[in-house]
Amino acid sequence: MFTTRGGLSNHMRVHRVPQRDPSLMPEPPANLTPNAPSPKVLEHHPLLNGLPCDAEGNFLNAGTPPPPWEDRPSTDWFPFEQGHPAFKLADLLYVQDQMSATNINDLLQVWAATLSEDQDPPFVNKEDLYETIDSVEVGKVPWQSFSVSYQGAGSSDPNGPSWKRAAYDVWFRDPRLVIKQQLGNCDFANEMDFAPKLADKIGEDPATHGATFCPVILGSDKTTISVATGQNDYYPLYVSNGLVHNNVRRAHRNALMLLGFLAIPKKVIRYADGHYRRMIYGLGPYIADYPEQVLLACISLPRCDAPFDNLDGGGGRRAHELTEQLMQTLGSKSLWDDYGIVDGIMPFTHGFPRADIHELLSPDLLHQIIKGTFKDHLVTWVTDYIEAIHTPAEAKRILTDIDNHIAAAPSFTGLRRFPEGRGFKQWTRDDSKALMKVYLPAIAGHVPPEMVCTISSFMEFCYLVCCSVIDDDDLVSINEAVKNFHCHRVTFDLVRPDGYSLPCQHSLTHYHHLIKEFGAPNGLCSSIMESKHIKAIKEPWHHSNHYEALGQMLVTNQHLDKLAAAQVDFRAQGMLQQALYGTTSVTVEDTTPPASQGLEEDEDEDGGAVDDDLLADVILSQKAIPHLPRHPDDLGDHLDLPHLHDAISCFLYEQINPDDDTPLDDVPQDRCPKVEGKVYVFPSAVALYYALSDRSGISGMFRERIRAVRSWRKGPGRCDTVFIVGNMVEEGFCGLLVAQVCLFLSIVHCRVTYPCALVEWFSTIGEEPCTDTGMWMVEPDFNAFGERAQSVIHLGSILRCAHLMPVAGNVFISQRVKFHNSLDAFQAYYVNKYIDHHAHEIAF
Repeated sequence: MFTTRGGLSNHMRVHRVPQRDPSLMPEPPANLTPNAPSPKVLEHHPLLNGLPCDAEGNFLNAGTPPPPWEDRPSTDWFPFEQGHPAFKLADLLYVQDQMSATNINDLLQVWAATLSEDQDPPFVNKEDLYETIDSVEVGKVPWQSFSVSYQGAGSSDPNGPSWKRAAYDVWFRDPRLVIKQQLGNCDFANEMDFAPKLADKIGEDPATHGATFCPVILGSDKTTISVATGQNDYYPLYVSNGLVHNNVRRAHRNALMLLGFLAIPKKVIRYADGHYRRMIYGLGPYIADYPEQVLLACISLPRCDAPFDNLDGGGGRRAHELTEQLMQTLGSKSLWDDYGIVDGIMPFTHGFPRADIHELLSPDLLHQIIKGTFKDHLVTWVTDYIEAIHTPAEAKRILTDIDNHIAAAPSFTGLRRFPEGRGFKQWTRDDSKALMKVYLPAIAGHVPPEMVCTISSFMEFCYLVCCSVIDDDDLVSINEAVKNFHCHRVTFDLVRPDGYSLPCQHSLTHYHHLIKEFGAPNGLCSSIMESKHIKAIKEPWHHSNHYEALGQMLVTNQHLDKLAAAQVDFRAQGMLQQALYGTTSVTVEDTTPPASQGLEEDEDEDGGAVDDDLLADVILSQKAIPHLPRHPDDLGDHLDLPHLHDAISCFLYEQINPDDDTPLDDVPQDRCPKVEGKVYVFPSAVALYYALSDRSGISGMFRERIRAVRSWRKGPGRCDTVFIVGNMVEEGFCGLLVAQVCLFLSIVHCRVTYPCALVEWFSTIGEEPCTDTGMWMVEPDFNAFGERAQSVIHLGSILRCAHLMPVAGNVFISQRVKFHNSLDAFQAYYVNKYIDHHAHEIAF
């Protein structure tokens, strides 16, 4: 797998790894990972191919540039009279801080008191701020309403149910204007497809040739604001378009917008790239969780007609015609008892010529897979199984040990910790996602291998369907994962005597077809709407006076849309390129070497999505740790690392002699250079890498902080583990190494600065992953003196963070093992490929 050699002092092991020159690395998205598969050529629809046209709908010659956007002076910040500062202040107060009206008034009054009589703050008061936002001309899609009421039997009965006599207001915005605003958003100019890929025969009407087909994606999900206040339920309807890429829709930008609150024309549209195109709308996927799907489809099994007591026994796609025939044939009781159909009610798409809700319902990763199958079923069944085959005392002991494994999971950027294991009363979406990352290795050894394989197969399915790009090979792997899951699932027969006829688990069988129909599911998951609830529903409600709050919430959403559209417009005009506040000067003790400059970030920040197209790289944090010795011998003595200078000398020899293939053991010690400059120690480094996942931004870049400190947040130390590029040719984990970072260093030698890291190595166990968990295993490396093998490597050879989980088998772990020392307490570790989607893609 890889080679280890003795170092100069025989107190370290040195792994020769290829040194990546960041300046030669390609820009994303070409640089997916060191061993990513080559991109495939896509076939576009030959007729609905999105040809550019002029504003009148006349097609343009190939290569014709788009007409220029409205050109106005760079000083035209209308309606913000004081220009850039006024716009930034409005965005800060209204969008970012969401300051209350009273506090806005107080702030502006204090501001005015600091100015001379001939000066004014950007806004006089809250009314002035709100009126200014109202005056923004872009992003204006007004709200409309109508009233509905029940007109059937009993509507006039004063003693009947109150809902039959009530009138209900429905608020909405013109969906064509909302979609037009999304399609014209300049932020999405390079994140949009104008023609279907590998599509079936559609668009046979010659009048549609050359047009762009835009699937309209809808989503609805009733949400509750506050149980204590009454009038707390809202029923928002969201809209997106099927042209933007999934990463745009998941990035919580304005690719998903509030369309209405509930109780296919052709036209020419100007797109984000500046071109006009003929447009054809069509109702596309509908995003909804399972209860919402039942409500929309008016049936308990919305997608297929499999028998409810044998869901995996087969069945075809449900359709309006089938429901009509059953209603004409059977009575109401039989309809409900045998088919789950409510007599006399048809879905809202009934009668639509080219839309059937049973076909439009999209997969729901959050409720079907994460919350449903994983949390509600598998985790519960494992507990039930342990309690069924063991005495109460022994079952409690085993479950406590599983909790201890979960609590002892080493720290990882963005990983939610479980100090008490699974022992919390109320699960959230984030709890379920976090537990999925560490649950499988925690139960291994305490349950039968077949049970571990069941959950491993499910995890493999889950991470495959969550990928942002899915190809034919992935579909084969998805089918194989579902097959293995069903094969191994019988191990739960003891606690599932009634079988496995469960809608959530049955949904796994539909994903192959739904992915072919709608594309990658992670761009259509209900979690997107739930995240949007916060900005569109819950925060506006919180800032209302809670009395007839809906109208206030609509105004707030309109203000937010206008400010977002204004920001896009100002950026497109190049008016936001210059920083408002200038640059910040940062100084550190002595002179910070050039390799560490350029990151002005909070050291406590873990990282997150990056919206700019940046080069993949690993960069030292900006500030070196002060008050540490700068000479390697003194630094080694101070940190109790007596062989630090030898490790640095070996590293410098490799850097100065990259073409020397002489084994390091044969290199005379006097040929290895001693450090002639200073050595700086840094608390962390930041890895930038391209990873199309739910954590990354629109451009697909993600920023991840890697730490190596002896005390983290006034507590124990934290030294993260990392993936290191070991072989640029091998695919997956075979091309990677794993190490734990002890120090981040910047070494100045002969006026050259070398960013590097002191690491402790792990070696791979075996030549293939664990057959039960599907994860590779590694063990710590030791030198001849029984010490952890260390060496210094170039920072450019680090790819990103890795996460290791202890391999304990059926041995109960000590209570002294905690998250901060678990990497020193075990003989073997799983390489956790389920820590995030990018790790799953590279650690297979």
